[in-house]
Amino acid sequence: MKTVRHSEQTLRTALISKNPALVAQYEKLDAAERRLMNEAFQPASGLFAPISLHSQSDWIASHPEPPQDFEQFFSDPTRKTPSPEKHIIYIQCIGSLGNTTVISEEYVKWLKGYCEAFFYGLTVKLLEPVPVSATGCSFRINDNTKNLQIHAGHILKFLKLKKPEDAFCIVGITMIDLYPRDSWNFVFGQASLTDGVGIFSFARYASDFYSSSYQDRVKASQRTSSSGYPVFNYHTPAVTSVLLLRSCKTLTHEIGHIFGLRHCQWLACLMQGSNHLEEADRRPLDLCPICLRKLQCAIGFNIVERYKALVRWIDDESADTPQVTPGHRREEKVNLPKPVEAFKEWKEWIIRCLALVQRQEPSTRSN
Repeated sequence: MKTVRHSEQTLRTALISKNPALVAQYEKLDAAERRLMNEAFQPASGLFAPISLHSQSDWIASHPEPPQDFEQFFSDPTRKTPSPEKHIIYIQCIGSLGNTTVISEEYVKWLKGYCEAFFYGLTVKLLEPVPVSATGCSFRINDNTKNLQIHAGHILKFLKLKKPEDAFCIVGITMIDLYPRDSWNFVFGQASLTDGVGIFSFARYASDFYSSSYQDRVKASQRTSSSGYPVFNYHTPAVTSVLLLRSCKTLTHEIGHIFGLRHCQWLACLMQGSNHLEEADRRPLDLCPICLRKLQCAIGFNIVERYKALVRWIDDESADTPQVTPGHRREEKVNLPKPVEAFKEWKEWIIRCLALVQRQEPSTRSN
C-alpha cells in the first residue's frame, strides 16, 4: 500500500491560496469553520487522513490528472453556480429501484433527503419515474455479464430535453447497467457539466450483480410496449444499508462534478476517483476541507447546519416509513425503516467534526 501524503504548506495553499483576495475571503469565514478546515494541514489530524493507494489499478495510479486546489476551482470560468433562477436539483428515476412500487418510491425519497442534507441550502425535487421506453435509448445485453445495459449518452440527451427552467441540474438514477459506447464494457455514470445533466447506475453496487442467479434473471422480454419499444425484465436488488450507502456516495460524488469539483488528490475524500468497487468503498462519505470549501463557496451553507442536517437524515427513520396511497394495493403496505446501519461510523465522524466546530475557545482577559 502507498500513501499519498502532501506537505503542510502544500495543503495550506490548496485550501487557502496565496491569492490575497482569496486569503481575505477565507479569513472572513466563521472562526469555528476555519478551525475545522485547518485540520486539512494538521499532520496528526484524526478527522482527515491522507489518500491510500492499494494497487496500480486505483484511480490516481492509472488516471494521472492535474489536481484542483481552491483557487483553480474559484477561477474556473466554465463552472456553474446555482442562482435564484436555477437552484433546484432534480432527480429522475428511470425504471424501478426496488422490487415493489413502494420500495422503489421510498428508496428515491431517501436519496432525495440525503441530497438535500449534503447540498444543504438547495432544493431537491423528484420527477415522476419513467420506464426505459420513455427515453428511447439504445440497449444491449453485455457479452460478459449477460445483463441488460442501456446507452448512457442517449439518456443524457433525454434528460437535457426534460430539464426544467429552474433546474441547476437534473440527474437520472437507475438500477440498470450503463454503457457509453459500443467499445466500452460499462460505465458507472456519465455527466455533461456544460448541460447540467447526469445519469448514474447503482446496478453494480448490488452484492449479487455478478452472480449467476442475477444473470439468469436479466433478459429482454419478447413483449413490446404500445410504442413498439421492448419491455424489459431486469433484476432489482434487495435494498440494503450497504446499497443505500453506495448509492448516496455515487449520487453526491457525481453531482459534485456538476458543481465543478474535480477528482480530489489532496486527502481521503468523497471526490476521489474510483476504478472499482473496492476503491469506491474506501472513499469516505464526506468531503475533505479543500473540497468542502469549494462546495460551500458554490452554495453558501453554514457548515454546522449542514452537518446537523446529515445527522438528522441518518436518525430520521420513522418519517420515511411508507404509507398506503391511492393506487397502491393494500398488501403493499410494509414497514420499511431506512436501512442506515452502514452509516453509523460516518455519523460518529460527523459528531466529532461538530464537537470541534462548536468547541468554545477560552476567552482572553486583560488585567
